[in-house]
Amino acid sequence: MNYRCMNYRFHIIITIYFLFIWDSYAQQIKSTSEKVIKIGLLISDKRSISAQNGATLAIDKANEKEGSDGLHFQLLVRSMEGPWGTGSKEAVNLVFNEKVWAILGSHDGRNAHLVEQVIAKTHIVFLSAWASDPTLYQAFVPWFFSCVPNDLQQANILIKEIVDKRKLSKITIVSDKRYDSKLALQSFLRKIKKADKVETMQLFYDNSNKDFKYLFEKISKNDTDCIVLFGKSTASKNFIQQLRQNGMNQPVFGTISLLAEDRFDDEGLAQLNNITLVISGNWFDSKEVLFKKEYYKKYSKMPGAIAAYAFDGMNIIMEAIKHSELDREKIQEVMSKTHHKGVTGFIQFDDKGNRIDAVKLIEIK
Repeated sequence: MNYRCMNYRFHIIITIYFLFIWDSYAQQIKSTSEKVIKIGLLISDKRSISAQNGATLAIDKANEKEGSDGLHFQLLVRSMEGPWGTGSKEAVNLVFNEKVWAILGSHDGRNAHLVEQVIAKTHIVFLSAWASDPTLYQAFVPWFFSCVPNDLQQANILIKEIVDKRKLSKITIVSDKRYDSKLALQSFLRKIKKADKVETMQLFYDNSNKDFKYLFEKISKNDTDCIVLFGKSTASKNFIQQLRQNGMNQPVFGTISLLAEDRFDDEGLAQLNNITLVISGNWFDSKEVLFKKEYYKKYSKMPGAIAAYAFDGMNIIMEAIKHSELDREKIQEVMSKTHHKGVTGFIQFDDKGNRIDAVKLIEIK
């Protein structure tokens, strides 16, 4: 009887001891996990390294300035490459398995809609740093934000320059067949319908094409005043180069997507010489030379638009987390009050998460 009593007491003591040890360990893990802040980055595919580079540069700089807050930011990169729906699965994995505090997206608008559906149910902040699909902010999801000017904003400033300022009336629109390009084209057409005495001709190409001769023939017959490009950076540069080689000197206009890719040096801009482009901020301007220098030092490339927006987007997320007092529910509230001066210009959001007054035009010289 005494043996059983002693044995019973022994088990109680051991149980209490292990509970105490486990509780102390759990508190230690909790304390550590609160200081390691995980942020997810979703990219189109494994080749999309520009966004990863820009986001990594921002996080490295933040961790170097750790200071008294004791926070350490960790980037978790996931590719959306694969069957349709992979994007939402990766977003769910980041939220539930990795316990990220927020998600930064650098991918197309179609995948952005998938992520938007996830964050609408999980209430995790999602900041889009590349998709310019205007229907994203029209979904009225409070946890969605975008630091990229949407297609309607880009269309507005292009039309003001082309129609109102330069008085050009015969416009040829050249686009590839990707989802994002089609949406940008639709936004442009919707806006230009309101302009008087303007004729538009639409031409399409496949990104696998390297010879645009058949397009030049149609442009010549149409006697066009100017050309507006919607497409990937590489194909657009090839188009412009062949256009000039064929002696066609019409003004060419393009969206932010033409500045997407990183360059090994500033001479890469020579392919866009005399082209007017939409931009926000100017990360290759002398005023923003620090970002350009730091990026080049780390990656031996000049940053393109994808890297610049990822850099700004990640900084905005980290600022919001710091000012939320490590309260996940407050991050959305802090994000909605963002006033951030980034390399892509001044950034703040309207009540739908859309970036306010973000665009201007530059002519590459």
